[in-house]
Amino acid sequence: MFQVKDLTILHKKDLTTLVEGLSFSLAPGDRAAIIGEEGNGKSTVLKLLYEPARVEAYAEWTGTIMDKGLRKGYLAQELTPQELAQSVGAFCQASPAFERADPKALDRAARGVGLDAALFWDERPVSTLSGGERVKLRLALLMLDAPDILLLDEPSNDLDLDTLNWLEGFLLKCKVPVLYISHDETLLRQTANRVIHLERLRRRTMPRCTVANIGYAQYVEERLSGFARQEQQARKERAEFDAKMEKYRQIRDKVEHQQAIISRGNPAGGRLLKKKMHAVLSTGRRFEREKENMTELPEWEEAILTAFDDRRSAFPAGKSVLRLELPALLAGGQVLAQNVRLHVTGPEHIAIVGTNGAGKSTLLKQIADMLLPRADLRAAYMPQDYADSLLADKTPVELLAPSGNREEVTQARTLLGNMKYKAEEMEHPARALSGGQRAKLLFLSMIRSGANVLILDEPTRNFSPLSAPVIRSVLKNFPGAILSVSHDRLYLKEVCTRVLELTPEGLKERA
Repeated sequence: MFQVKDLTILHKKDLTTLVEGLSFSLAPGDRAAIIGEEGNGKSTVLKLLYEPARVEAYAEWTGTIMDKGLRKGYLAQELTPQELAQSVGAFCQASPAFERADPKALDRAARGVGLDAALFWDERPVSTLSGGERVKLRLALLMLDAPDILLLDEPSNDLDLDTLNWLEGFLLKCKVPVLYISHDETLLRQTANRVIHLERLRRRTMPRCTVANIGYAQYVEERLSGFARQEQQARKERAEFDAKMEKYRQIRDKVEHQQAIISRGNPAGGRLLKKKMHAVLSTGRRFEREKENMTELPEWEEAILTAFDDRRSAFPAGKSVLRLELPALLAGGQVLAQNVRLHVTGPEHIAIVGTNGAGKSTLLKQIADMLLPRADLRAAYMPQDYADSLLADKTPVELLAPSGNREEVTQARTLLGNMKYKAEEMEHPARALSGGQRAKLLFLSMIRSGANVLILDEPTRNFSPLSAPVIRSVLKNFPGAILSVSHDRLYLKEVCTRVLELTPEGLKERA
């Protein structure tokens, strides 16, 4: 059994406690999902549990991790630049499990994730694979080592709809404990049977850990209903207390008034009133002690995202956004699709889906290259790889206030504060922030730009499952046009007015 006792993690630079007093254990059949808002330490916990040296540069920790003799399989959220630059073959050969495996085991592992085993020896750089192909490849290599426990950081990122269904089945059938992070609400609802919720309350200064031995959907429902009951009881007690205090103040004021009139000319009466006042004040102190034992109003970490300005972002109905006629969609000299046609008018919200490697991100990048220079609209682009848009050495304040103007800097700090960034985090390089925090930065920059056309590659992929409903609501109500690539099933259902599938024969409407 894998056990964690009283785990506390401190961020060295900010001296901020990310996690405090986390304790849990995992046994075969457990599928525990770590959830929480962006920057709350989810990936740090997973790295630490796998190999403490991975967090030594920025975090200190105390507690006990009982994992002696266990073989741990870890899937990182992102590959390093060095790994991306390697050929696929070299990347695979760096895995000891791959080197030990026989051809049958390799073929079985490849088929298990829907890959051709020939990919293991491909000479293309890993960076040229689609995001989904990279995840599948890494999962295949991971399972070759027959781990006793799996630690998966965003395994659902970049997977196509078919592979997401496969991943759900994989997790449900997995015989070893699985501890994973995912922002895919559908995946969580289908697979998680335990929830570890990391929060940072009171403007991100007070950590709180909740471990629930129930499924994700039940946890969310019980959490919200519990908060509602607690708030109702707390408000009832406060109303009753306020009524008692009002009556108390009336009596106290009346006695004070009588004292002022009687005490001078009637010493005996004054003494009686003094005793009465003593009793009244004693009642007041008793009421104050009662107040300390009242039910507290519930606290939770709200997911906040500033909405787009409807006046600036509105797009006229019927106006052409895009008329694309592409004989062939190419990537690295390879034809991915032919006869790609797309006509977008007015405030349509369009999503493009398709298998991993179909060329969705390539197509979206070409669309961005067409729309970003146009003067008749204001387009903003959110790529799948944030490094394409965020300058890694710049801070959030510098990215949102590039001019350095004092007023602009103040506005940027206020906006970041509303998004629950701490003052210290506003001065971190963007590369040091979590994927979700960087995603928030991109959204904030798009909002400030007054964009009326959004080009979004997996817009919800780095937001927590508790934040994602807020993101979907903002995008659903966006009055401009949206062209996006997404595998988020709830995003497709709630935000998009049209869903198109990219096939080798072009774009096809999906019902």
